Amino acid sequence: MKRNLILLAGGTVLALSSALVVAQDAPESLLPPGFDRPRPSATRAASPAATPTVTRGGNAATPAGSVSVPVVQAVPGTAAALPAGVKLPTLQELEAMSPEQLDELLGLKPRSDMPAAARRSLRQVGVLASYEGGLPAGSLARQNAALVKATLDGNKGPLVSRWGHILLRRALASRLDAPAGMNPADFAGLRAALLVRMGEGEAARALVQDVDAGNYTDVLTRAALDAYAFTADVTGICPVTSVLGGARKDAEWRVLRTVCQAFSGDGAAAMAALDRMEGGKVWPKIDMLLAQKYAGAAGSARRAVTIEWDGVNELNPWRYAFTIAVGLEPPAELLRNAPLRYTLASATAPMLPLTTRAAGADRAAGLGILSSAAMVDLYGQIYAQEDITGEWADRAALLRTAYTGETPDARMAAISQLWDGADSPQVRYSRQVLTAYAAARMPPGSAFADQSADLIASMLAAGLDGNALRWAEQADVGSLAWAQLVLAAPVRPTPVPGSALDSFYGNDESDNYRKSRFLLAGLAALGRVEQGAVADFADKVEIDLNRQTRWTRLITQAADANNPVLVVLLAGLGMQGDGWDKMTSVHLYHIVSALNRVGLSAEARMIAAEAVARA
Repeated sequence: MKRNLILLAGGTVLALSSALVVAQDAPESLLPPGFDRPRPSATRAASPAATPTVTRGGNAATPAGSVSVPVVQAVPGTAAALPAGVKLPTLQELEAMSPEQLDELLGLKPRSDMPAAARRSLRQVGVLASYEGGLPAGSLARQNAALVKATLDGNKGPLVSRWGHILLRRALASRLDAPAGMNPADFAGLRAALLVRMGEGEAARALVQDVDAGNYTDVLTRAALDAYAFTADVTGICPVTSVLGGARKDAEWRVLRTVCQAFSGDGAAAMAALDRMEGGKVWPKIDMLLAQKYAGAAGSARRAVTIEWDGVNELNPWRYAFTIAVGLEPPAELLRNAPLRYTLASATAPMLPLTTRAAGADRAAGLGILSSAAMVDLYGQIYAQEDITGEWADRAALLRTAYTGETPDARMAAISQLWDGADSPQVRYSRQVLTAYAAARMPPGSAFADQSADLIASMLAAGLDGNALRWAEQADVGSLAWAQLVLAAPVRPTPVPGSALDSFYGNDESDNYRKSRFLLAGLAALGRVEQGAVADFADKVEIDLNRQTRWTRLITQAADANNPVLVVLLAGLGMQGDGWDKMTSVHLYHIVSALNRVGLSAEARMIAAEAVARA
C-alpha cells in the first residue's frame, strides 16, 4: 500500500510538471469556449449607459429604480478612441508583437504589481523597524531635503571603519520617513544607491523591494538596477520592467525586459528579440551572449551558447552578474584588475564556489559587510567539503584548531597562523574578525602578553567588549592593549591622566604618532581624560581639536538636536576612505563625540578603539 501511495505521489508530480511545461509552451485560455471570440451585437444599445453614483468608499452604486445596461465603448478608429497623431499598427506588426507589447498598446499594463488591498504605504520605507534595532523613523522628517541628499550622494561608499560601516548600514536600512519635500521613493533610491557603493548589495535589494513597482521613480529604478546587478539577481528586476514597460528606452532596460519576457513564458520571441539586438550592437557581443545564455535557460527555447572572453579587457556590473548567474566565473586576469566591488560581491554570491566566496570574505569582513559568525559559517562549509583541498582547506582546519585545540598554546598558535598568513593589513583585520570568538576563549594571562593587543582587537572587531575587558589586569598602562580597553569600556570611573598618555606616546611607533592622536581624540570625545591633559597632549602631538569646518559644525548641530540618523549620515561622510591614514584626528573627535551624545555610545566606543588598533 505504501509503495502504491509513493507511486501515486510521483505520478501526480509528473502530471503537474508536464502541465507546467505545456502551459509554458502555449498558455491555456481560461475563458469558456467561444468567449475569446465575442459575438457581434445584432443591434446597438438604444439608450446611453446609466451614470453610476459614487459612494464615500469609492464603490459605484446603482441609482434607485435603474436597470442594468451594457457599457458601450467607443468604436476603434473614432476620434474618441484614438488620440490625434496615433497610428494603428498593421496586422503584420500586431502578429510580431509580444503579449507584453500588446498589453501596452491596448492600455492593459498594470500601474502596480500589487492588488489594491496589498499595496504598501510610502510613509516609512525600510527593512529595519525601530523595535528591531532600526533608528528612529521620524529623525529626518523635518530635515532639509537638500542636506540629506548631499550627505547620501556625497558618500562614495568605502569607509575606513568597520564599525562605522555597520552603523551606517543600519541607518540606511531603517524604516524612515522621507525628509520634507523629498519623494519617498527617491529617498529609498538614494539610500539603496549608497548601500551598493558600500558593497551592501543584499541590503540595497531588500530596500528597493520595500517599494511597490508602481511607485518607482527614475532614481529608485536606477538604484534597483544596480542592486540587482550587484547581487546577480537578474530576474529580480522583472516585476519593475513589467509595470514600467517601455518607460525607459536605454539598452540596459531593453535587454533586461527581453530576458524577463523569456522567463514569463515567451522564450522563443525573447530569444529572437535578443538575436536582433545582437545584430544591432545594443550591447557588446560578450554581454549579449551572456544574456542569451541566461534567457535560454527559460522555457523550451533552450540553446547552447558558447562564451568566449577573447578581446574582453574589463568587467561591468551586468557582465559580472550574468556570468556568475549562468554558473561561470570571469577569467582570473579580469578579476585581478577589477574594482573592489566585484570582490565584495563574490563574498555573498551563493552560486560561486566556496573558495571564491572566502577570498571575497577576506576583504568584506574587515569592511563590515560580513559578521564573525558569517565568516565562521563559511569556513565551516569549506571544512565539511571533502573535495576542497589546498590553502583554503588548510585555513579551515586551522580555524577549527583555533576554537577546539586541546591547549591554549595550540589554539593561540592556530590563531596567529591565520593572522600572519594575510597578505595585507586589510585581510589581516578580516582574519581578526574571523577569530573573534576564538580569541574570546583564550585565558587572560602573562603567557600571551605579546599577543594581547591583537587578541583584544579581534574581540572588539565583533563587539565582544565584555570578553576583552577580562584582559584589563594584564594590560600595562601605556600599552596598545590598555589604550583599546580604556576606549572600549562601557564606563570609566576615573579620567585618564596625562602621564598615561605620555607613556603611550613613548611606545607609539605609528606614522606621525597617529595612534596617539587617535587615542587623545577618542578619550576627549568620550570625556575620559583629565581636562588639563587634553591641551598639553594636543600640543605634543600637534593637533587642534577645536578646529572648525562646515562639516564639524553640521555634525555638532545634529548632535545638539539629538538626531541620531543625521549624525550617522554625517559621520559616514566623514569616514570615507580605504584606510585609517585617510582619517584625521579632528574628524574622529567629532564623530565619536556626536555619536556618544545621541545615544550611540556603544558604536562610538568601538569606532574609537578600532581607530587606535588599526591606525
